[in-house]
Amino acid sequence: MSSFRTLCALCVLTFTVSACVSPDVVLTNTVEDGDLSCDQIQLQLQQLDQIRTEAAKGQTVSGANVAAALLFWPAVIGNYANAKEALEAAEKRNVVLVNLAEKKRCKF
Repeated sequence: MSSFRTLCALCVLTFTVSACVSPDVVLTNTVEDGDLSCDQIQLQLQQLDQIRTEAAKGQTVSGANVAAALLFWPAVIGNYANAKEALEAAEKRNVVLVNLAEKKRCKF
């Protein structure tokens, strides 16, 4: 019975940790920024919106976050910290892309 309980606990822990939101943290600047076309800038801005949406989930009370808090509370702290870092990085990248679009006189 003890091994069954251990197996169940490991399954629950695995599920809980995998349920945590882990948004991408983007780089503020890249070497290729100067070579981006207006279409590529627009695409990256759209991708940033998706990253922001995903990161915002990590800062809200969701079923996954509540489950993580009940079963493995350090995951909530990691979730929130990662979401905050992802949002800050996305905002910085957004500023870089908007400035680049203005410099290139992109229309969108």
